[in-house]
Amino acid sequence: MEPKRLCRASVDKKICGVCGGIAHYFDVDSNLIRLITAALVLAGGLSIWLYIIAAIILPETDAF
Repeated sequence: MEPKRLCRASVDKKICGVCGGIAHYFDVDSNLIRLITAALVLAGGLSIWLYIIAAIILPETDAF
């Protein structure tokens, strides 16, 4: 069995696929991850820069 890798989603993506990739990695609904991310960004707990950095650093995959 191949170990899990955190990658951006190319199938389940709205902007860059970061939330879709995180959702696939943790086996949860991607809309839930998107809601949590939006709430954290609006509350000031998560910087939008962190999302941009993840979009640049994480490799893209089309495996899921």
